[in-house]
Amino acid sequence: MIDIFLSILVSFWETFAEMSPYLLFGFFVAGTLSILINQQFVERHLGGKGIWPLVKASIFGVPLPLCSCGVIPVAMSLHKHGASKGSTVSFLLSTPQTGMDSIFVTLSLLGPIFAVFRPLAAFITGVVGGSLVNIVTHSKEHLPQEKCEDECCSTEEKKNKIMVGLKYGFVTLPRDIGKAMFIGIAVAAVIAALVPDDFLVEKLGKGILPMLIMMVLGIPVYVCATASVPLAAVLIMKGLSPGAALVFLMTGPATNAASFVVILKSLGAKTAITYILAVAGCALAAGITLDFVAVSLDFSVVPESHWMLPPIVKYISAIVLLAVLGFAIFGKKKKAD
Repeated sequence: MIDIFLSILVSFWETFAEMSPYLLFGFFVAGTLSILINQQFVERHLGGKGIWPLVKASIFGVPLPLCSCGVIPVAMSLHKHGASKGSTVSFLLSTPQTGMDSIFVTLSLLGPIFAVFRPLAAFITGVVGGSLVNIVTHSKEHLPQEKCEDECCSTEEKKNKIMVGLKYGFVTLPRDIGKAMFIGIAVAAVIAALVPDDFLVEKLGKGILPMLIMMVLGIPVYVCATASVPLAAVLIMKGLSPGAALVFLMTGPATNAASFVVILKSLGAKTAITYILAVAGCALAAGITLDFVAVSLDFSVVPESHWMLPPIVKYISAIVLLAVLGFAIFGKKKKAD
């Protein structure tokens, strides 16, 4: 029992250290983007009809750091200010699947091919989903929505934008994803310690079946885009195909029961159903494509094969990241008490 506990602890620390430098850099980039690309900027550029607003909505959504109020209120605000249902859904589909922090974490744990493929899949999903919504719906609903009131969405004059960006990148964003990230790494560590290698290959096999299972698991629940990466990495190490892991990484962050209900009430049943079908279809297509690429290029998701930083850099970054997460999570708790 002690050996198992130590194995879980070591796996947790190694995974945490591996992703720490990239996650810290991702926080910095996210904070910078939060002051360069604000809510008003997005609203101004995503109105109108045709394919171009869908493309822009998807492009903006892939790296965009959102406030803690989440993607739904921002997307509904876009719709209220004139964005079509298609543009709104494009933004809803591409934004939660990935972000600057999750892209860098994906690079650290799953490698450069996965790190490029994941945001590309998110972008394509946004364009496809938005296009389908524009085809099946033609009306626009204008409903009063709450406006985001976090510091990164404030319309007041900011005297020190650098501090605002740093606060968002190293306090607000870590506070939002910190707990989920710890849970994701812990689950990954337990699986790494207890599940034998190639277990999933023997039980699920290859092909579309494991992708369908990952899709069924991912669609109804919310999975943080960053926190899901270590879990996906461990599942691949245990025999799950990269394509099946990608299906989980796409459907988990992009959909959940709560967001579906909001979309259903705000944009209508046709839009909500099209939204789910677009996620499912694009996720399966992306998973099949990635498995084909993996076989063609003969790449495997093994940490030793990726861009490895010196151990001292990783461990110092891990300590810094622990301090950042501790201040963000528990600092808020103290303030609230």
